[in-house]
Amino acid sequence: MASESRLYTFSADTEEKLRNFRLGTSRAKSPQAVVYQIDKHTLEIAQADDTIYSNVQELGDELPDHSPRFILLSYPLTLPSGRLSVPYVLLYYLPVTCNAELRMLYAGAKELMRNTAEVGKVIEIAEAEDLETIEKKLGGAA
Repeated sequence: MASESRLYTFSADTEEKLRNFRLGTSRAKSPQAVVYQIDKHTLEIAQADDTIYSNVQELGDELPDHSPRFILLSYPLTLPSGRLSVPYVLLYYLPVTCNAELRMLYAGAKELMRNTAEVGKVIEIAEAEDLETIEKKLGGAA
């Protein structure tokens, strides 16, 4: 395991929530997302609140303007071939206005979060408005 696994931590409760979210959304009929943040003092990665967002617009409204977040997103979509797919991805929300300390904090934990959450892909977004084009980024039929 890399050095970030010794620096950042997940509680057993958080690991269980990650697993349950991944397994529980694999057949979802609507988008589902949860937001994770890093505690600057303990360096623990934990769910920001207990909200499971089913609307990406609502999720975008809740994201802070100056602080990064990790967002786990399960997004059902129809592929151009007509097949249904439910990609499970990590959105790495990194606003351009956040300070260098927070940028480094989240950059150091990105791969650990990716591996622990067992997502298939990481998509970086710089502003909440980027969520409006998420289906296109995931490869769905527009």
